[in-house]
Amino acid sequence: PRMSDPDDDGSEPFLAERDLAAEAMAADMDPWVIFDGRKTPRAEFDDWLDSNRPSRVFRHGELGHNAEPVGWIAVYGPGSPPAPERGDAEGLQEDWERLLSSGRLVTFETVKELALNRRVLSGKWLMHLDTGFKVDHAWGSIARAVLDGWVPAAKVSPYCPSSDAKHVICVPSDDFTDESQVVRLDAAIRAVGIKCPLSYKPDAYTYLGLYRGNRWKLCPTIYESRYDLECIPRRSRITSKVTMTELT
Repeated sequence: PRMSDPDDDGSEPFLAERDLAAEAMAADMDPWVIFDGRKTPRAEFDDWLDSNRPSRVFRHGELGHNAEPVGWIAVYGPGSPPAPERGDAEGLQEDWERLLSSGRLVTFETVKELALNRRVLSGKWLMHLDTGFKVDHAWGSIARAVLDGWVPAAKVSPYCPSSDAKHVICVPSDDFTDESQVVRLDAAIRAVGIKCPLSYKPDAYTYLGLYRGNRWKLCPTIYESRYDLECIPRRSRITSKVTMTELT
């Protein structure tokens, strides 16, 4: 399990930042339901997937379903790397405090510079989906892609009846500064039939508390991917939210 993110949870932007942060941290601390292809035979996967559909696993537990709370449902493939290098997140936070007290302008480039210095380079593509068939179907496709080695790992949030938030599926990458890696991961996600909009967020933003509506007006995601149904052959168009230019 790795640190989570309020923006992962699909909540409405009006929730106070600290409420979002507290909820995301609580999800990380609660038990995860994990299929680890490095240890568990592939033959057991279909039953596991069917028993743990995100729309039927309750975030806070429910009689007749899962008795205990579940923070995340996750899949690791047989070739999944160990947890991505976390870098020096504490050092990053110290550098950030120093930056803020220096009065220097806070931009994507200054945050990227801090993240590179401390090797906090991981990030993830996020997709938000309605509960029920939509999330279960998309999650099944992504989870199989993980086991087949097309995608490094993935996690999905369980169902939370007390909130109208959508589910979120997160697919990690190990370097948000490597544009070609980010583009390749988007292509791998699209190749399994995912057509909904995707957004990409560096983990450094999470460690620094850069969520929606932050006072520096930094967009909390740095790339957006929209699937173009008009184009032949169909493909996704990825836009940098930093430079507002198209990558693909």
